[in-house]
Amino acid sequence: MKKRVLAVLMSAAMVALLLAGCGSDSAGEAGGTQVMEVEGEATELEVWTFVELHQEFYVNMAEKWNAANPDKQVKLSLSNMGYDDMHNKLSLALESGQGAPDAVDIEIGKFPAFMVGEVGLKDLSSVIAPYKDTTIQSRLDIYSKSGEYYGLPTHVGATVAFYNEALLDEAGVDYKDIETWNDFKEAGVKYHEATGKSFACVETSALWTLNLMVAQRGGDYVDASGNVDLTSNEIAESLAFFKELQETGAFTIVPGGQPDNDEAYPLFNSGEYAAQIMPFWQTSRFLTYMTDLEGQIAIAAPPTIEGGAVQSIGGGGTGTAIIASGEHADLAAEVFAFIKLSEEGSICIYQVVGRGE
Repeated sequence: MKKRVLAVLMSAAMVALLLAGCGSDSAGEAGGTQVMEVEGEATELEVWTFVELHQEFYVNMAEKWNAANPDKQVKLSLSNMGYDDMHNKLSLALESGQGAPDAVDIEIGKFPAFMVGEVGLKDLSSVIAPYKDTTIQSRLDIYSKSGEYYGLPTHVGATVAFYNEALLDEAGVDYKDIETWNDFKEAGVKYHEATGKSFACVETSALWTLNLMVAQRGGDYVDASGNVDLTSNEIAESLAFFKELQETGAFTIVPGGQPDNDEAYPLFNSGEYAAQIMPFWQTSRFLTYMTDLEGQIAIAAPPTIEGGAVQSIGGGGTGTAIIASGEHADLAAEVFAFIKLSEEGSICIYQVVGRGE
Protein backbone atom coordinates (compact mmCIF):
# COMPACT_ATOMS: atom_id res chain seq x y z
CA MET A 1 0.00 0.00 0.00
CA LYS A 2 1.46 3.35 -0.98
CA LYS A 3 1.88 5.82 1.84
CA ARG A 4 1.81 9.55 1.27
CA VAL A 5 1.02 10.76 4.76
CA LEU A 6 1.68 14.37 5.67
CA ALA A 7 3.73 15.13 8.73
CA VAL A 8 0.89 17.10 10.25
CA LEU A 9 -0.95 13.82 10.68
CA MET A 10 1.70 11.23 11.15
CA SER A 11 4.98 12.83 12.28
CA ALA A 12 5.59 10.26 14.97
CA ALA A 13 4.56 7.41 12.71
CA MET A 14 6.82 8.55 9.88
CA VAL A 15 9.79 8.39 12.22
CA ALA A 16 8.61 4.97 13.31
CA LEU A 17 8.44 3.68 9.77
CA LEU A 18 12.13 4.37 9.33
CA LEU A 19 13.05 2.18 12.27
CA ALA A 20 13.40 -1.56 12.34
CA GLY A 21 11.91 -3.69 15.04
CA CYS A 22 8.46 -5.11 14.32
CA GLY A 23 8.59 -7.99 11.89
CA SER A 24 5.49 -9.43 10.29
CA ASP A 25 6.47 -13.09 10.30
CA SER A 26 6.69 -13.98 13.99
CA ALA A 27 2.95 -14.11 14.56
CA GLY A 28 1.96 -16.32 11.65
CA GLU A 29 -1.48 -15.97 10.10
CA ALA A 30 -3.87 -13.59 11.82
CA GLY A 31 -7.38 -14.68 12.72
CA GLY A 32 -8.97 -17.46 14.74
CA THR A 33 -7.07 -18.73 17.76
CA GLN A 34 -3.34 -18.32 18.00
CA VAL A 35 -0.91 -19.41 20.72
CA MET A 36 2.42 -17.68 20.99
CA GLU A 37 5.54 -19.86 20.97
CA VAL A 38 7.82 -19.35 23.98
CA GLU A 39 10.88 -21.29 25.08
CA GLY A 40 10.88 -22.32 28.72
CA GLU A 41 8.30 -21.56 31.38
CA ALA A 42 5.96 -18.62 30.91
CA THR A 43 2.68 -17.35 32.33
CA GLU A 44 -0.10 -17.89 29.81
CA LEU A 45 -2.40 -14.92 29.27
CA GLU A 46 -5.67 -15.32 27.40
CA VAL A 47 -6.41 -12.38 25.11
CA TRP A 48 -9.56 -11.56 23.12
CA THR A 49 -9.73 -9.15 20.20
CA PHE A 50 -12.01 -8.36 17.27
CA VAL A 51 -9.23 -6.96 15.04
CA GLU A 52 -7.18 -9.66 13.35
CA LEU A 53 -3.97 -7.68 12.97
CA HIS A 54 -3.95 -6.89 16.68
CA GLN A 55 -2.96 -10.51 17.23
CA GLU A 56 0.23 -9.99 15.26
CA PHE A 57 0.93 -6.71 17.05
CA TYR A 58 0.46 -8.28 20.48
CA VAL A 59 2.72 -11.23 19.74
CA ASN A 60 5.46 -9.00 18.36
CA MET A 61 5.33 -6.79 21.43
CA ALA A 62 5.10 -9.72 23.86
CA GLU A 63 8.32 -11.03 22.36
CA LYS A 64 9.93 -7.66 23.10
CA TRP A 65 8.55 -7.81 26.66
CA ASN A 66 10.01 -11.28 27.17
CA ALA A 67 13.40 -10.20 25.86
CA ALA A 68 13.50 -7.33 28.35
CA ASN A 69 11.92 -9.22 31.28
CA PRO A 70 13.41 -12.72 31.55
CA ASP A 71 11.91 -13.13 35.04
CA LYS A 72 8.36 -12.31 33.84
CA GLN A 73 7.95 -14.38 30.68
CA VAL A 74 4.47 -14.51 29.15
CA LYS A 75 2.81 -16.64 26.49
CA LEU A 76 -0.22 -15.12 24.81
CA SER A 77 -3.17 -17.25 23.78
CA LEU A 78 -5.15 -15.03 21.43
CA SER A 79 -8.66 -15.36 20.05
CA ASN A 80 -10.07 -13.20 17.28
CA MET A 81 -13.87 -13.00 17.18
CA GLY A 82 -16.59 -11.08 15.43
CA TYR A 83 -17.22 -7.60 16.81
CA ASP A 84 -20.64 -8.21 18.37
CA ASP A 85 -19.87 -11.80 19.33
CA MET A 86 -16.80 -10.82 21.31
CA HIS A 87 -18.40 -7.93 23.20
CA ASN A 88 -21.50 -10.00 23.99
CA LYS A 89 -19.38 -12.90 25.18
CA LEU A 90 -17.39 -10.54 27.39
CA SER A 91 -20.57 -9.13 28.94
CA LEU A 92 -21.83 -12.62 29.76
CA ALA A 93 -18.47 -13.65 31.20
CA LEU A 94 -18.32 -10.63 33.49
CA GLU A 95 -21.93 -11.03 34.61
CA SER A 96 -21.50 -14.73 35.36
CA GLY A 97 -18.01 -14.42 36.79
CA GLN A 98 -16.82 -17.23 34.53
CA GLY A 99 -14.98 -17.52 31.24
CA ALA A 100 -13.46 -14.05 30.96
CA PRO A 101 -9.98 -13.67 29.43
CA ASP A 102 -7.02 -11.96 31.08
CA ALA A 103 -6.96 -9.08 28.57
CA VAL A 104 -9.51 -7.89 26.01
CA ASP A 105 -9.93 -5.22 23.35
CA ILE A 106 -13.07 -3.16 23.90
CA GLU A 107 -14.22 -0.82 21.14
CA ILE A 108 -14.83 2.80 22.14
CA GLY A 109 -18.57 2.63 21.41
CA LYS A 110 -18.95 -0.42 23.63
CA PHE A 111 -16.72 0.75 26.47
CA PRO A 112 -19.34 2.83 28.37
CA ALA A 113 -21.49 -0.28 28.85
CA PHE A 114 -18.69 -1.85 30.88
CA MET A 115 -18.45 1.22 33.11
CA VAL A 116 -22.01 0.86 34.46
CA GLY A 117 -22.50 -0.41 37.98
CA GLU A 118 -19.75 -2.51 39.49
CA VAL A 119 -16.83 -2.34 37.09
CA GLY A 120 -15.30 -5.72 36.35
CA LEU A 121 -12.22 -4.23 34.73
CA LYS A 122 -8.98 -3.49 36.55
CA ASP A 123 -7.99 0.08 37.39
CA LEU A 124 -4.87 0.63 35.28
CA SER A 125 -3.81 3.99 36.73
CA SER A 126 -0.64 2.64 38.34
CA VAL A 127 0.69 0.91 35.19
CA ILE A 128 -0.21 3.92 33.04
CA ALA A 129 1.69 6.31 35.31
CA PRO A 130 5.19 5.61 33.85
CA TYR A 131 3.91 6.41 30.33
CA LYS A 132 1.48 9.21 31.12
CA ASP A 133 3.76 12.09 30.14
CA THR A 134 4.09 10.69 26.62
CA THR A 135 0.44 9.67 26.17
CA ILE A 136 -2.29 11.97 24.86
CA GLN A 137 -4.51 12.64 27.85
CA SER A 138 -7.77 12.72 25.91
CA ARG A 139 -7.17 9.15 24.72
CA LEU A 140 -6.85 8.02 28.33
CA ASP A 141 -9.89 10.00 29.44
CA ILE A 142 -12.29 8.17 27.12
CA TYR A 143 -11.59 4.94 29.02
CA SER A 144 -11.85 6.46 32.49
CA LYS A 145 -14.40 6.71 35.27
CA SER A 146 -14.17 8.77 38.46
CA GLY A 147 -10.53 9.56 37.81
CA GLU A 148 -9.49 5.93 37.28
CA TYR A 149 -8.34 4.48 33.96
CA TYR A 150 -9.71 1.17 32.71
CA GLY A 151 -8.47 1.01 29.10
CA LEU A 152 -5.15 1.30 27.29
CA PRO A 153 -5.57 3.27 24.03
CA THR A 154 -4.28 1.88 20.76
CA HIS A 155 -3.37 5.05 18.85
CA VAL A 156 -4.78 8.49 18.02
CA GLY A 157 -6.51 7.34 14.84
CA ALA A 158 -5.85 10.48 12.80
CA THR A 159 -8.41 10.92 10.02
CA VAL A 160 -6.90 10.70 6.53
CA ALA A 161 -8.01 10.27 2.93
CA PHE A 162 -7.53 6.93 1.17
CA TYR A 163 -7.47 7.22 -2.62
CA ASN A 164 -7.44 4.42 -5.18
CA GLU A 165 -4.72 5.98 -7.30
CA ALA A 166 -5.04 3.40 -10.06
CA LEU A 167 -8.73 4.20 -10.58
CA LEU A 168 -8.18 7.95 -10.35
CA ASP A 169 -5.37 7.87 -12.92
CA GLU A 170 -7.65 6.12 -15.39
CA ALA A 171 -10.25 8.87 -14.89
CA GLY A 172 -7.73 11.70 -15.17
CA VAL A 173 -8.06 12.72 -11.51
CA ASP A 174 -4.97 13.55 -9.43
CA TYR A 175 -5.63 13.16 -5.71
CA LYS A 176 -2.65 15.43 -4.96
CA ASP A 177 -4.74 18.35 -6.31
CA ILE A 178 -7.38 17.75 -3.63
CA GLU A 179 -6.85 20.13 -0.72
CA THR A 180 -10.30 21.50 0.15
CA TRP A 181 -13.74 19.95 0.34
CA ASN A 182 -14.71 21.81 -2.82
CA ASP A 183 -11.72 20.17 -4.53
CA PHE A 184 -12.96 16.84 -3.21
CA LYS A 185 -16.43 17.51 -4.59
CA GLU A 186 -15.10 18.58 -8.00
CA ALA A 187 -12.82 15.56 -8.20
CA GLY A 188 -15.78 13.33 -7.41
CA VAL A 189 -17.92 14.83 -10.14
CA LYS A 190 -15.08 14.52 -12.69
CA TYR A 191 -14.51 10.91 -11.69
CA HIS A 192 -18.21 10.06 -11.87
CA GLU A 193 -18.57 11.65 -15.32
CA ALA A 194 -15.58 9.66 -16.60
CA THR A 195 -16.50 6.29 -15.09
CA GLY A 196 -20.17 6.28 -14.15
CA LYS A 197 -19.15 5.00 -10.72
CA SER A 198 -19.30 6.54 -7.27
CA PHE A 199 -16.29 8.49 -6.06
CA ALA A 200 -16.90 8.13 -2.31
CA CYS A 201 -19.76 7.39 0.03
CA VAL A 202 -22.10 9.56 2.05
CA GLU A 203 -22.20 7.90 5.46
CA THR A 204 -25.39 6.98 7.27
CA SER A 205 -24.27 4.47 9.90
CA ALA A 206 -21.15 6.34 11.05
CA LEU A 207 -20.04 9.97 11.09
CA TRP A 208 -16.36 9.87 10.15
CA THR A 209 -16.63 12.57 7.49
CA LEU A 210 -19.22 14.69 9.25
CA ASN A 211 -17.22 14.65 12.49
CA LEU A 212 -14.21 15.94 10.60
CA MET A 213 -16.15 18.68 8.82
CA VAL A 214 -17.73 19.90 12.04
CA ALA A 215 -14.39 19.97 13.85
CA GLN A 216 -12.71 21.81 10.96
CA ARG A 217 -15.36 24.50 11.32
CA GLY A 218 -14.57 24.74 15.03
CA GLY A 219 -17.79 23.06 16.10
CA ASP A 220 -18.79 20.17 18.34
CA TYR A 221 -21.86 18.18 19.29
CA VAL A 222 -21.92 19.66 22.79
CA ASP A 223 -21.89 23.28 23.93
CA ALA A 224 -19.57 24.94 26.43
CA SER A 225 -21.75 23.64 29.29
CA GLY A 226 -21.53 20.06 28.11
CA ASN A 227 -25.09 19.91 26.79
CA VAL A 228 -25.86 18.21 23.47
CA ASP A 229 -26.45 20.82 20.75
CA LEU A 230 -27.15 19.64 17.21
CA THR A 231 -28.41 23.03 15.97
CA SER A 232 -25.13 24.91 15.68
CA ASN A 233 -24.12 26.66 12.47
CA GLU A 234 -21.10 24.40 12.19
CA ILE A 235 -23.25 21.26 12.14
CA ALA A 236 -25.88 22.80 9.84
CA GLU A 237 -23.27 23.94 7.33
CA SER A 238 -21.55 20.56 7.35
CA LEU A 239 -24.82 18.68 6.81
CA ALA A 240 -25.75 21.05 3.98
CA PHE A 241 -22.45 20.35 2.24
CA PHE A 242 -22.93 16.62 2.80
CA LYS A 243 -26.26 16.94 1.01
CA GLU A 244 -24.57 18.79 -1.84
CA LEU A 245 -22.15 15.91 -2.25
CA GLN A 246 -25.00 13.41 -2.48
CA GLU A 247 -26.90 15.53 -5.00
CA THR A 248 -23.98 15.41 -7.44
CA GLY A 249 -24.56 11.69 -7.94
CA ALA A 250 -20.86 11.06 -7.41
CA PHE A 251 -21.31 10.39 -3.69
CA THR A 252 -23.71 7.62 -2.74
CA ILE A 253 -24.70 5.56 0.29
CA VAL A 254 -22.57 2.43 0.35
CA PRO A 255 -24.22 -0.75 1.71
CA GLY A 256 -23.68 -0.74 5.44
CA GLY A 257 -23.61 3.05 5.43
CA GLN A 258 -19.85 3.58 5.75
CA PRO A 259 -16.48 2.17 4.54
CA ASP A 260 -15.68 0.11 7.67
CA ASN A 261 -18.34 -2.50 7.15
CA ASP A 262 -18.56 -6.11 5.93
CA GLU A 263 -21.02 -5.02 3.24
CA ALA A 264 -18.79 -2.21 2.02
CA TYR A 265 -15.43 -3.98 1.79
CA PRO A 266 -16.29 -5.99 -1.37
CA LEU A 267 -17.41 -2.87 -3.22
CA PHE A 268 -14.24 -0.96 -2.45
CA ASN A 269 -12.23 -4.09 -3.19
CA SER A 270 -13.80 -4.41 -6.65
CA GLY A 271 -13.35 -0.75 -7.55
CA GLU A 272 -16.91 0.50 -7.15
CA TYR A 273 -15.64 3.38 -4.99
CA ALA A 274 -12.40 5.32 -5.36
CA ALA A 275 -12.00 7.24 -2.09
CA GLN A 276 -12.56 6.92 1.64
CA ILE A 277 -12.31 9.47 4.45
CA MET A 278 -11.42 7.33 7.46
CA PRO A 279 -9.16 7.15 10.52
CA PHE A 280 -5.71 5.76 9.81
CA TRP A 281 -6.59 2.41 11.40
CA GLN A 282 -8.60 1.65 8.26
CA THR A 283 -5.26 0.50 6.82
CA SER A 284 -5.78 -2.73 8.75
CA ARG A 285 -9.06 -3.30 6.89
CA PHE A 286 -7.31 -2.89 3.54
CA LEU A 287 -4.70 -5.43 4.61
CA THR A 288 -7.30 -7.90 5.83
CA TYR A 289 -10.48 -7.40 3.79
CA MET A 290 -9.52 -5.43 0.65
CA THR A 291 -6.38 -7.24 -0.44
CA ASP A 292 -7.13 -6.89 -4.17
CA LEU A 293 -6.17 -3.22 -3.80
CA GLU A 294 -2.56 -3.90 -2.88
CA GLY A 295 -0.28 -1.29 -4.41
CA GLN A 296 -3.18 0.92 -5.53
CA ILE A 297 -3.98 2.96 -2.41
CA ALA A 298 -2.44 6.33 -1.62
CA ILE A 299 -2.90 7.97 1.79
CA ALA A 300 -3.05 11.75 2.07
CA ALA A 301 -4.22 14.49 4.39
CA PRO A 302 -8.01 14.80 4.35
CA PRO A 303 -9.76 17.66 2.55
CA THR A 304 -10.06 20.74 4.72
CA ILE A 305 -11.90 24.03 4.98
CA GLU A 306 -9.97 27.17 4.13
CA GLY A 307 -8.90 28.72 7.42
CA GLY A 308 -10.26 25.70 9.30
CA ALA A 309 -9.75 25.25 13.03
CA VAL A 310 -8.01 21.88 12.55
CA GLN A 311 -6.98 19.67 9.65
CA SER A 312 -7.56 16.24 11.16
CA ILE A 313 -9.14 14.61 14.20
CA GLY A 314 -8.85 11.26 15.96
CA GLY A 315 -11.55 8.78 15.08
CA GLY A 316 -12.76 5.62 16.76
CA GLY A 317 -10.68 3.81 19.30
CA THR A 318 -10.04 0.48 20.99
CA GLY A 319 -9.17 0.29 24.67
CA THR A 320 -7.42 -2.81 25.91
CA ALA A 321 -8.74 -3.76 29.35
CA ILE A 322 -7.62 -6.23 32.00
CA ILE A 323 -10.19 -8.34 33.88
CA ALA A 324 -9.90 -7.36 37.55
CA SER A 325 -10.64 -10.86 38.88
CA GLY A 326 -8.11 -12.57 36.64
CA GLU A 327 -5.47 -14.74 38.31
CA HIS A 328 -2.71 -12.88 36.49
CA ALA A 329 -4.32 -9.42 36.42
CA ASP A 330 -1.30 -7.54 37.79
CA LEU A 331 1.12 -9.10 35.33
CA ALA A 332 -1.29 -8.69 32.43
CA ALA A 333 -1.71 -5.01 33.27
CA GLU A 334 2.03 -4.44 33.34
CA VAL A 335 2.60 -6.33 30.08
CA PHE A 336 -0.18 -4.62 28.16
CA ALA A 337 0.77 -1.16 29.40
CA PHE A 338 4.17 -1.83 27.81
CA ILE A 339 2.55 -3.19 24.65
CA LYS A 340 0.14 -0.30 24.19
CA LEU A 341 1.87 2.75 25.69
CA SER A 342 5.62 2.31 25.31
CA GLU A 343 7.63 3.95 22.55
CA GLU A 344 8.26 0.50 21.10
CA GLY A 345 4.53 -0.17 21.04
CA SER A 346 3.77 3.16 19.38
CA ILE A 347 6.21 2.26 16.62
CA CYS A 348 5.05 -1.33 16.27
CA ILE A 349 1.33 -0.58 15.90
CA TYR A 350 2.01 1.44 12.76
CA GLN A 351 4.46 -1.07 11.39
CA VAL A 352 1.95 -3.90 11.75
CA VAL A 353 -1.33 -2.15 10.98
CA GLY A 354 0.20 0.14 8.33
CA ARG A 355 2.77 -2.36 7.07
CA GLY A 356 5.65 0.11 7.44
CA GLU A 357 8.36 -2.40 8.20
